[in-house]
Amino acid sequence: MPTLTLTMPDGNAEAYLAAAPDGAPAPGVLFVIDAIGLRPRIEEMADRIASWGYTVLAPNVFYRDGRAADVAPKADLREPGNREAFMGEAMQRVRGLTPELIARDLPAYLSALRSRPEVSGDEVGATGYCMGARIAIRAAGADPGVVAVGGWHGGGLVTDEPDSPHLAIATARATFAFGHASNDGSMPPEAVTALGEAIDAAGLTVANEVFPGPHGYSMSDTSMYDEESAERHFDSLRALLDSTLRG
Repeated sequence: MPTLTLTMPDGNAEAYLAAAPDGAPAPGVLFVIDAIGLRPRIEEMADRIASWGYTVLAPNVFYRDGRAADVAPKADLREPGNREAFMGEAMQRVRGLTPELIARDLPAYLSALRSRPEVSGDEVGATGYCMGARIAIRAAGADPGVVAVGGWHGGGLVTDEPDSPHLAIATARATFAFGHASNDGSMPPEAVTALGEAIDAAGLTVANEVFPGPHGYSMSDTSMYDEESAERHFDSLRALLDSTLRG
């Protein structure tokens, strides 16, 4: 599935690249995967975003734990109990991907995206799913050239820790769009409110919405899929990218 090998601070990372359909250079988008990993569903989503006229790079952010195929689920996560069983293992990898390691990796991901001949310009977007939403926010905080951030059923975007993801917004220059899940204990209503307040305080623009459905609603290869909210996320993401990267 992945077609590229990226040189990273602590090894090599596979990445899937989806180019714009006309083959011409197009604005770049960093696709930050969910906890389940780099797999065919991610490829499908990256291809769909690219079809709007973007070049999309989706790296295996768990490269320290193994190749994408090594950490991918072996069972059908749409079947009862399989997703829950897999997530116990996956969350160990998520916890191991600390803010310090993310800070090491993000410059390499963004450099790899911008250096592709399929990418035009240095201003890019980032779209993140589940724990990937946290990484997308941190990307904007670390790099002012990340001008659009989408976060979808993101968990733990606001915490009491000194390295909470939402604190990175203070140094961001991006426009944000969030589609939180209505049934998501990792992002309760008070956290959604605090996230919006942080973006307002930074003087930035945000669509901070709650979509019906569970955490993981965009992933059609799991039992959490909600088609209505998944399609709503695609509409919101496309509006975000078109308004920021095609100005």
